[in-house]
Amino acid sequence: MSSSYGQNLKISTFGESHGGGVGVIIDGCPPKLPLTEADIQKELDRRRPGQSDIVTPRKEADECEILSGVFQGMTTGTPICVVVRNKDARPSAYNEMALKYRPSHADYTYDSKYGFRNYEGGGRSSARETIGRVAAAVVARKAIESLVSGVEVIAWVKSIKHLNAEVNPNTVTAEQVESNIVRTGDAEMVQPMIDFIKETRGDGNSVGGVVECVVRGCPTGLGEPVFDKLDADLAKAMISLPATKGFEIGSGFAGTQLTGREHNDHFYMEGDKVRTKTNNSGGVQGGMSNGEPIIFRVAFKPTATIMTAQPTVSTDKEDTELTGKGRHDACVLPRAVPMVEAMVWIVLADHLLRQRAQNGL
Repeated sequence: MSSSYGQNLKISTFGESHGGGVGVIIDGCPPKLPLTEADIQKELDRRRPGQSDIVTPRKEADECEILSGVFQGMTTGTPICVVVRNKDARPSAYNEMALKYRPSHADYTYDSKYGFRNYEGGGRSSARETIGRVAAAVVARKAIESLVSGVEVIAWVKSIKHLNAEVNPNTVTAEQVESNIVRTGDAEMVQPMIDFIKETRGDGNSVGGVVECVVRGCPTGLGEPVFDKLDADLAKAMISLPATKGFEIGSGFAGTQLTGREHNDHFYMEGDKVRTKTNNSGGVQGGMSNGEPIIFRVAFKPTATIMTAQPTVSTDKEDTELTGKGRHDACVLPRAVPMVEAMVWIVLADHLLRQRAQNGL
């Protein structure tokens, strides 16, 4: 169903933004991997609300509970269930949204599909759903590290509207990204981005941008030809995140301005390892990893809920207007960084387990 992802490592998220809680069931995790709630909590703290003065002020500790699949600190091989209880829900802020559709949100399309919707916080369309993904990524990462070493996944804010960060994907570190509340790898752009987000929020508006990500040390040959290509699955994983509107890998759309002679990544030998002199392919060729860094970008739109009046339509199909209420990010980019990384770990783990099952390592 639509709330599940993966084949050999399958995750199913559940819960709503203002319901009792949110979480994930992870099936297919190998046994005897060390796993504690503290391991998961570290990553949940990176995406939780209220962590700085440029994100939503909703106060949620996002404390996780492991309900199954772990015994004496080790995974058992059975389904792992992780839940986070909602503590600071304020459904009354959404009463008006019960009768009016928020522009560019999922309200109208949910009603069109189901004829019924949970309007409190957007229900399943809320970014709180991603708590389950981030929790599952901790398990996925442990599965990968039990099979191969040296895999790194690092994402950062590449741009916020017109502000562009200069970051080298080959050398950027997680410490650089986590050293600032914007989560960009360019120290010179930190303050301009913070100031711009605050200015936008003060105007009752929102802004979008681009998250860039690199995977270093990925084994070669991950990915399946045709429909389950590694880049295709990465694209699906990224576009499944809330507020995403674009995905490109390697040269992306800029590659259309090059000729084949300019774009081709020429092979050469580095010791006993096959390398490419350039990386316009973004680390994936024919849908399979080639051992070079996997580099891609994800476009996030401006947050749909803004604090100024906008024209809209009521559930009775009458023209009206709506002013946003509740607690929302004026820019989702800083909190989107761990979400992007999480989906990469999940995709890689699933493909690594598929590769191991079919071909061994």
